[in-house]
Amino acid sequence: MTHPTDTHCPYCSLQCGMSLTPAPGATPGATPGAAPGLAPGSEPALAPGAAPAGAIRLPVEVTPRDFPTNGGGLCAKGWTSAAVLDAPDRLTTPLLRDDDGALHPATWEAAFDAIVAGVHRSWAAGGREAVGVFGGGGLTNEKAYTLGKFARVALRTPFIDYNGRFCMSSAAAAGNRAFGLDRGLPFPLTDLGGADAILLVGSNVAETMPPAVRHLSGARERGGLLVVDPRHTPTAALTGDGGGLHLAPLPGTDLQLLLGLTHVVFAEGLADDAYLETRVTGSDDVRREVSQWWPERVERETGVPADQVRLAARLLAAAAPSRGGRGAYVLTGRGAEQHAHGTDTVTAAIGLALALGLPGVTGSGYGCLTGQGNGQGGREHGQKADQLPGYRSIADPAARAHVAAVWGVDPDSIPGPGVPAMALFEKVGAPVESGGIRALFVHGANPVVSAPDAGALEARLRRLDLLVVADLVPSETAQLADVVLPITQWAEETGTMTSVEGRILARRKAVEPPGLVRDELWVWRELAARLGAPVPFADDPDEVLAELARASAGGIADYGGVTLQRAGAEALYWPCPSADHPGTPRVFLNHFATPDGRARMLPVRATGVADDLHREAPLYLVTGRVLEHYQSGAQTRRVRRLAAAQSRATITLHPLTAARLDIEEGTPVRLTTARGVAVATAILSASIRPDVVFMPFHFAGRQRVNLLTNPATDPISGMPEFKVCAVDVASADTPAARLALLGEGVPS
Repeated sequence: MTHPTDTHCPYCSLQCGMSLTPAPGATPGATPGAAPGLAPGSEPALAPGAAPAGAIRLPVEVTPRDFPTNGGGLCAKGWTSAAVLDAPDRLTTPLLRDDDGALHPATWEAAFDAIVAGVHRSWAAGGREAVGVFGGGGLTNEKAYTLGKFARVALRTPFIDYNGRFCMSSAAAAGNRAFGLDRGLPFPLTDLGGADAILLVGSNVAETMPPAVRHLSGARERGGLLVVDPRHTPTAALTGDGGGLHLAPLPGTDLQLLLGLTHVVFAEGLADDAYLETRVTGSDDVRREVSQWWPERVERETGVPADQVRLAARLLAAAAPSRGGRGAYVLTGRGAEQHAHGTDTVTAAIGLALALGLPGVTGSGYGCLTGQGNGQGGREHGQKADQLPGYRSIADPAARAHVAAVWGVDPDSIPGPGVPAMALFEKVGAPVESGGIRALFVHGANPVVSAPDAGALEARLRRLDLLVVADLVPSETAQLADVVLPITQWAEETGTMTSVEGRILARRKAVEPPGLVRDELWVWRELAARLGAPVPFADDPDEVLAELARASAGGIADYGGVTLQRAGAEALYWPCPSADHPGTPRVFLNHFATPDGRARMLPVRATGVADDLHREAPLYLVTGRVLEHYQSGAQTRRVRRLAAAQSRATITLHPLTAARLDIEEGTPVRLTTARGVAVATAILSASIRPDVVFMPFHFAGRQRVNLLTNPATDPISGMPEFKVCAVDVASADTPAARLALLGEGVPS
C-alpha cells in the first residue's frame, strides 16, 4: 500500500496543508518528453519539450489536511494542483535553440556546454557584470539561498534580483524602517480570529487565498471587517449584512485615506498615548502631518464619504486593547503596495496601527499578506539585489565576512549591491559599453507576462546573447530562451518554504520527476563546477539547509536552529537561532528589532498617480487576480478545470461606462495606454466605479494587461506601479480582435 506524503500546496503564501497519494496503477516518473537526439522535424507536433500523446504520467490524489492556515479546506487551485504534474506540454528534456531558430531537445551535457560558452562570451565582452540573474518567490528556501550564492560565487555578478520585487518590496521596505524587521505576518494567521476589527487594505482574499476567509469570520460576526478596495469584490461583499464597512477610494488614494483615518484617531483622542510614549518614536511628527487630512478633505481626494472615514477609525479604535476591545489588525495587500508611493502607503498603514497601540500586542497588530508561495523565505536569503542570507545587507562588512566564511571564499570576492528588478531589466540587452547585461538566467519567473511594460521587456530579452530559462512548462519567457532547462515541481522535490506568517514548512517529495527533469540544486552544482567556482555547491536539500542555517545565524531572519525534520514536526517560526529554540510565533511582544527597541512612526506625504487621467486616457485601469488563476498563469492556464472557468482575459467595467462607450457584454474591448495595446472580453458589473476598469494579469499574448502597466517605480522599494494607470477603452468587436481572444490559449 502506498502511504500518503504530507506536504503543502504549491501556490500562494498560505501554504495550505495537503497530502499526496499516487493514484492506483500509476507509474512513477514514466513520462519522457521528446527524447534528446531526435533529428530536426521528427519530434511530435507539440510545444517544445511536450510529452507525447498517450504517455503515462503519474497522477496523484490530493487530500487536504487540517492545517492551521486552511483548516482542512482548499481552493480550486489547490484541489487541482496535481494536474500541473501532467501538463500536456510539460518540459521533460533540455532544449537548445538551433540555427533554424527553433528549440530542439538536447542532452544536459549539450545544454551545459551552451550555457558555459555563452557566459564566457559575455564575460569576455563586458566582464562579470554582463551576466544577470532573475529569481522567483516560488523557489524553496534552499533554492533561493543557492541561487543567490550561485550569482555571487559562480557568476561573480552583482546583478541578481527576483520577482518578489513586484510583490512584497514596498511592504518589506516599510516594515524594515518601522520595525527593523520584515515578516509578512509577525503573528500566526489564526490570531486574526479573535479580533473585533480588521482593516484590510488592497487585498481580495476571497479570490486570491480563499481558505484565509475563515480567519476573518470573527471580525465579520462582530461588524468589524473593514475592506478598502475600489471594487466591490467578493471580499468587500463580506462586509454586507452588518459585517462591516466597504470603503471604495479612487485608485491610487489609499495613502490619503489612511492619513485621514489616523487624523481621526488623533483628533478624537482615540490614540493609545501610553503605548506611544513607551514603545514608539516619531508620533508627534505624524500627528502634525495628519492634522491636514480631516475627513472632508479625504472625501474630496478619495471619494470615500467623510462619515465613513470617521466610522472606520472609531470601529478600529473601539477594538483596540487599550480601549477594552478584543483586538484589531491593520493588513495590507498588493492593492496598497504596487504603487510608485507604495512604501509610503504601507508606512501610513503601520502608522495607523501604531497610533492605536496594536503592533507587538498579542491579539492585535499590523501585517502584510504575502502573495507567492515562498514570498517570505524567498526574500530573506540572498535573491534580493542588496542582500545576503539571513536578511543581511550585502554592503555590511561584518555580514560579508560572516557569509564568506560559511561559503569558504574571500569576502572581497563577493560583489557589492546590485539594482532592483526594473533597473536590472533596463540593462538587459543593452550594449556592454553602456553597462548592459548580455546573458540572463531566469529561475521561477515568467517576466514576459508578469513585468510592467512587458512589451518593452520582451524586446530587450530578444536582444540578449544568451537567455537561460529553467521552468516546468514552456512559459512565454521560456519560449524566448536560447537554453531551456526542465526542472522539478513541488511534488517532485524536498525542501522548506516559509509561509505568510513566517512559519517554516517542510515540502516533501511524493513522486519521481519524469524524463530528464532535474532539481535546480543539481543544475547549479553542475554549472558552478563548469564555470570554475572556487568552492563546490551542494545539491542535497538537507545539506543546503544546514549551510543556510549557518549563513543566516545571527541575522535578522535567523534560521540557525531550523532543520527539515523540525519544520515537518513543529510549528517553527523564525527567528529560530538554535536547535533548542522553540521559534518565535509572535515577534515584537517585548521590543521591536530597532537599535532602541522602539517602533518608528514616520510622516509621509500623499502624491498622485504617476500616470494620471488625461484626455486620451480618461479611465483608471486597475489590475489583479481572479479566483481560478495564479500569477502569470503559466501553471493554472494549463489546468483544464481552471481554464474552462476563465479561459481568457476580461475587462470589468461599469454598465454606465459601457453604455457611453457602446460596449456590450461578452464583446472584445481594446485597451490603450502610453505603453501599449491589449485586448480583453467585456464584463459589465455595477461592482466597479464608473471611472475604473479592471483586468486580471494572468494571460499572455495580446491579452497581457502588463503590456499596458506603468514601469514607474517607488524610489525606496523599487516596486513598479502595477495597480493603476490611465487607459483609453474602446469597442474592438472585429474579427481580428476575436481571433486574438480565441487563439492565445495553452495546450489542452
